[in-house]
This record gives sequence, structure tokens and C-alpha cells, in this order.
Amino acid sequence: MKDRAEIIDTQNPLYFKVQIEIKAPASKIFDFISRPSNHPLMDGSGTVKGRFKGAEKLYLGAKFGMKMRLGIPYFVTNQVVEFKENHVIAWRHLMKNVWRYELQKIDDNTTLVIESWDGRAALSRWWVSDAGKWVPKAMAKTLVNLKQICQGQ
Repeated sequence: MKDRAEIIDTQNPLYFKVQIEIKAPASKIFDFISRPSNHPLMDGSGTVKGRFKGAEKLYLGAKFGMKMRLGIPYFVTNQVVEFKENHVIAWRHLMKNVWRYELQKIDDNTTLVIESWDGRAALSRWWVSDAGKWVPKAMAKTLVNLKQICQGQ
């Protein structure tokens, strides 16, 4: 049976949260997430195609670019706006959408991972207006992928 992530109802059409328990230490999960070259491996949306510039490992203020495809290929540059080693990492791009990962230690080998997507400060509400139709499901797939990777390594 495939693991499932829980989609949390935030009551806000521009803010989504998903969570999953992973049988791995927070340090291992955080190390994986903080390396942009791993993002295509965990991406549940199918839009992240690869890293094209920036830091190998993220830190507060780091900028990194990703090759993307949503209908057509494009590039996006992100900047890390929140960083607490083994606990929180968040980044945003030019449109000000924020992707955030929170890691909460349950025990030495179990971590609750919460991914959120925050479009409340987006520069264009039109651009994010359809996000609720697919973003939470893509995030849930991302966390399932992350779990399978981190538990399998």
C-alpha cells in the first residue's frame, strides 16, 4: 500500500498545507530538501525539470534557479527566505509565492514533514487563482516521494 500525505484544510484558497510522517531523522530529510539538485526527484507536480544555477546546498539568502515545464519550458529563480538547519526552509520566486518545509522531530528516527505553499502575498492573484485545483495534490505527491526516497536511502 502506498503511503499518503494528509492535505490540511487551511480555509484559504491561496494557502495550502500537506503533511506526512517519515521514518528518518530530520537531519537526513533536511539535507535532501536543501539540495536543489534533488528537487526534480521529489517533485510531485512533474513541473521541476532540473537545477540550472545557484548553490549546491541552500542557506538563508541563497538563490537558485530551476528548469521548469508547465505546458511550455521556462526558468525560475528562487531565493531562500527562511532557514533553520534541520527545522525550516522556505523559498520564493519573483511572484512572491513561498514554498516552505517544516520538520518536526517525533523521535530520533521519525519526523513530521509539513510542506506549505503560500500565495497570499503573490504579486498576481490571476496567476495563482487556479492553484487550488492542483497544487495541494502535487504537494501530497511530493511528500510521498520524499518519504520513499528518505526511507529507502
